[in-house]
Amino acid sequence: MRMTYDEAVEFLYLQTPQFQSIGAAAYKPGLQTVTELAHAFGNPHLDYPVVHVAGTNGKGSTSHTIAAVLQSAGYKVGLYTSPHLVDFRERMRVNGKMIPCDDVARFVEEYVESGFGENFHPSFFELTTVMAFDWFSRSKVDVAVIEVGLGGRLDSTNIVDPMLSVITNISFDHMAQLGNTLEAIATEKAGIMRAGIPVVIGEPKGHIREFLKGQACKCGAIPRLTVDLFPDATFGRTGEGMLKICGTEFGDLEYQLTGDCQMENSITVLGALRELKRLGWKVPDCSVVDGFRHVCDYTGLMGRWMRISDSPLTICDTGHNEGGWEYLAPQLERLPRPLTIVLGFVSDKDTSHIFPMLPKDATYIFTNADIPRALPAVELAATAAREGFQGRAVAGVSDAYEEALAASPASIFIGGSTFIVADLLKDLKK
Repeated sequence: MRMTYDEAVEFLYLQTPQFQSIGAAAYKPGLQTVTELAHAFGNPHLDYPVVHVAGTNGKGSTSHTIAAVLQSAGYKVGLYTSPHLVDFRERMRVNGKMIPCDDVARFVEEYVESGFGENFHPSFFELTTVMAFDWFSRSKVDVAVIEVGLGGRLDSTNIVDPMLSVITNISFDHMAQLGNTLEAIATEKAGIMRAGIPVVIGEPKGHIREFLKGQACKCGAIPRLTVDLFPDATFGRTGEGMLKICGTEFGDLEYQLTGDCQMENSITVLGALRELKRLGWKVPDCSVVDGFRHVCDYTGLMGRWMRISDSPLTICDTGHNEGGWEYLAPQLERLPRPLTIVLGFVSDKDTSHIFPMLPKDATYIFTNADIPRALPAVELAATAAREGFQGRAVAGVSDAYEEALAASPASIFIGGSTFIVADLLKDLKK
């Protein structure tokens, strides 16, 4: 059968469970199905070296920046991340270029014709993971940077044989799947560690950092704690608003990602790059400088404290859990007033720890993304009212943004969920 790109994507969305849309019901812990699926496609994930990146927050920014630096250094780099914001093909890139539509269609055609799904019924994420691995192999990448989807130990990406593992940090998120304590969540993330393989640990909280170090030692991995690697690093801002990182062995850096959380993420990235150099990869200082300054340009990364307008100043960010909001809250306090916040969450998100961090002097518009998992705007407004926040409920991100603009604030922030930002960016691209 011949399949078009649109037909292939429709198949992926409609025929396989998708966590992005329905949440926990689509989560398939365990590696048997993805292992069998990868085997059916010739185990493509074994054809190139892999940097495997896990963590509650920052793993996307970290993955993109490592990829940008390696690309600047002259390597052909595969990058697999999730979820996508505007285009399904964002999930898999080679040197910043998204997978071609024909390659998506070809993979789904081969999968359907194989009859594999009749016995194993892989999820959306299992299929897209093997699709990425297969395309990277066909593209003959020099290295692939692979971001964990959820957790680590039982995540579909954990069939890889990494040369380097990276764990950014541990915070509360997806507790139904990963556990209700930081130690339980850390144990799941630590499942990507491998005996004899270095693991860069960027966790800033001392007790969890030591817990992860203990997990590394237990399985025979080689822990590299970033807190020990760059004690002289300092942070500031350039005149353009970029994050400036001084006192690193690679020289002074200007980071295209400007959010406060990128201070922590940048040190994790630098730890990973130091380890890659130790492993024999050529990563000159000029490539580190270049990759940091152009990470979004080189990889297409969007949605991280992203400025979408200057008049009024309008920022969107995909931070969606307690750990992410610990960084977002201080930045919201620094935005010009009056401030309007367009806010939405998914229905399975615990927002109880987020509301206390929100600014009291902002005007709120509560909304919902166009996915089944979205918490309806009216329900979010009712929850917010119980927490002491009054605001209008406006269904649909586009309408909510229009209402925010009509209020003529000095600044607007749009976020709360990755899918709120996704709907915003889709609408802006029309």
